[in-house]
Amino acid sequence: MMKNVSVDRSTLTDRYQTTIPASVRKALELNKQEKLRYEIRSDGSVLLSKWQSDEGDPVIAGFLDFLEQDMKNQPQTLKQVSPELARKLNDLVGEMDIDLDEPLGED
Repeated sequence: MMKNVSVDRSTLTDRYQTTIPASVRKALELNKQEKLRYEIRSDGSVLLSKWQSDEGDPVIAGFLDFLEQDMKNQPQTLKQVSPELARKLNDLVGEMDIDLDEPLGED
């Protein structure tokens, strides 16, 4: 069992917001506008850490894991994309310039 190194507290506002205590900001080396990672454990505790940009999106990672398991467990369901469907998809997006690193717009 890990021993607590430091204990601090903060208050949840009416809008469900809180200020990260200075001791936590310092320990995690947080700067303004940085993202946080919350890991909710089965015992109800929550592990807070600094989001590392190379971690990727947990929702996408979970979905890709699901697909991987499904392909392993049911390879007979995999089908090649037909040339007709490939043409339709190319007609829809073939000439679009897409920057996967660009933030999504408001709309």
